[in-house]
Amino acid sequence: MGPVDKTLFLLNRGDDTLIVQIYVDDIIFGGSSHALVSSFAEQMSREFEMSLMGELQFFLGLQIKQGLEAKYTRDILKKFNIGDSKPMTTPMSTNMALDADEDGEAVDQKEFRGMIGSLLYLTVTRPDIQFVVCLCAHYQASPRTSHPQAVKRIFRYLKFTSELGLWYFSGFSLSLRGFSDADHAGCQIDRKSTFGTCQLLGTSLSSRKQASISLSTIEAEYIAAASCCSQLLWMKATLSDFGLRFGKISLLVDSTSAISVAKNPVLHSKTKHIDVRFHFLRNNYEKGDIDLIEGGHRLDRYLYQAPRVTGWRCVDNALIKGEIESQWTGLIALLI
Repeated sequence: MGPVDKTLFLLNRGDDTLIVQIYVDDIIFGGSSHALVSSFAEQMSREFEMSLMGELQFFLGLQIKQGLEAKYTRDILKKFNIGDSKPMTTPMSTNMALDADEDGEAVDQKEFRGMIGSLLYLTVTRPDIQFVVCLCAHYQASPRTSHPQAVKRIFRYLKFTSELGLWYFSGFSLSLRGFSDADHAGCQIDRKSTFGTCQLLGTSLSSRKQASISLSTIEAEYIAAASCCSQLLWMKATLSDFGLRFGKISLLVDSTSAISVAKNPVLHSKTKHIDVRFHFLRNNYEKGDIDLIEGGHRLDRYLYQAPRVTGWRCVDNALIKGEIESQWTGLIALLI
């Protein structure tokens, strides 16, 4: 049993390894030896009433191919009658400022929430729609005419990019690195900041609005970096279950000032109002768990703003061609 993930089980037999992951009554397993995998399947079948589904194709509703996630996308397009609509090249217009639309006509709340729920599930494998879906989700309590229109544009973009998915490379050495970025006071309703983080190994991505209002860009970036640091350390601990060990992890922060705040506790006048929990970042830097480096990438930027077609395609191509530094192996890439 894994020390961190109690639903993960590993068996080492000589030079071979078997990995078993359990989610309620669903089990996926694999190993470095066909004989070891077959032996486990036979033993489980003798002990329990179970169905062997063969090579992994679906898990928790998501399609998995050994070589894209398209079935779920096609299913929700059909469910919400988007099949005949014109495809769009971006999920949201960069000139669109979505707001409460208080003068607009109220629409069916149940249907709108159903559309948002279907899209939120898809963001697990489609980080390119994560920001715009979360933005539209803010208006589930009282949706107006403009809100389902914005959501339908996301569906039309999915029709254009139905073959996009996450790509897990194999057969490479592994390294772990993270990025963080933030949009200060970007929310037009409450002026809270939205931040994006991505961790590259087999990528973890997140995009969400900060719980508190940041008084400066430095603070917004600092909070984003603290969140990314937390995720990186969790990944480091979880990967130890697989026998993978990492030393100091590089965290690239798109703000020199935020890095200075983390490295220099003397800057009291600029940081005295920041909640103590975010100084978790400074603590882990001082312990040597992470290395803070100035830098960023367009990938994390598109987790807090609507992607432009040329920029997003450039990010896609860079990921696929391995142009984001060759040592980032085991990379989950966005397919086009």
